Amino acid sequence: MSGADYFDDQAAINPFMNKNVVVDRVKAQAEHDAIHKALEEAGVTVVKIDPPANCQDGVYTANWALVRGDKAVMARLPNARKGEEPYAEQILREQGKTIIKVPGELHFSGQGDALPCGNYLLAGSGYRTDAAAHQFLADTLGFEVITLHTIPKRNWLGRAKINQYSGWPDSFFYDIDLAISVIRDDLIAWCPQAFVPESQAKIRTLPLDKIEVSFAEAKTAFACNLVSTGETVVMSSTAPQLKANLEAKGLKVITPVITELAKGGGYIRCTTLTLNNP
Repeated sequence: MSGADYFDDQAAINPFMNKNVVVDRVKAQAEHDAIHKALEEAGVTVVKIDPPANCQDGVYTANWALVRGDKAVMARLPNARKGEEPYAEQILREQGKTIIKVPGELHFSGQGDALPCGNYLLAGSGYRTDAAAHQFLADTLGFEVITLHTIPKRNWLGRAKINQYSGWPDSFFYDIDLAISVIRDDLIAWCPQAFVPESQAKIRTLPLDKIEVSFAEAKTAFACNLVSTGETVVMSSTAPQLKANLEAKGLKVITPVITELAKGGGYIRCTTLTLNNP
């Protein structure tokens, strides 16, 4: 985890951002501290680092890379986040990781768009990650990649909207961790309405236990953007149905209150990068 020292929404590279809405960095840092505390309460060892200087999204470390074992496949991020890339590489080298780059100019959004679930990798495409990067992830890290696509944001003509800041296609579920979450290797929580029909069908056929999340809780409450140890889940405080469903499965749930960090289109999962995926 880093910090919210430079957190802002001036370069509105996702639909949740609005440069006309002021960000309170003191409040954002207090929320970040609350996530840190909740993770430690859940038994997670947190490696705390300084945020990259003058990077509005540097608080969202999930997007820096995908790590498995001693390998880190680095992200290739939108224009407003380019300053994070060399810093993330430096930090992961210091953590003893072997740095690997995706080929060519392929987009890749790190763990934000690539969630390990046992040997499956639930991987987003079409917005922050190119589907062509998925085979590279499979070959490099050994995952069985499940390529998924969420629904686009549409303009008033009903056409898929292009973000004016990044120039990339846009979605309220631009990273897969806003639409699906891994609770345990045999259990996921997901919002069916956040996915196009073909991806819905793929997810339904996976031999995993599944909890369905409502569209309202996924989009408005960031319900899927959580961290789970397999025993304890740190998640949104405004998604009561998912909370109840997780508790019914015997899981402990911790719900820090997050409002300010959501102005950047990120939430609990986004603020953390897992360093020990097996």
